[in-house]
Amino acid sequence: MNLLARVCVIVAAVLLANAGPAPKAAKRCVLAGGSANMITRDLAVFMAKAALSNSIKGMGAKPAGPIKLKCQEGLPVYCLARQRACK
Repeated sequence: MNLLARVCVIVAAVLLANAGPAPKAAKRCVLAGGSANMITRDLAVFMAKAALSNSIKGMGAKPAGPIKLKCQEGLPVYCLARQRACK
């Protein structure tokens, strides 16, 4: 029985030594967005980007990549800003 216990301890030590460091958690990314309806295009773009920034900060993430912006002209002007955000 004593020999069996020693073999088990040695096998466990070898397995742990070969396991290496634990892998890091993969980043979780989402497509965040913010939108705005304003009287002018400039205001709509500014407010949509501000809403996007607040959305990303609110989820505790950091922006990654460029901002994609789409606007629909009319009265009011509608803009939607999107950007990848990762934790």
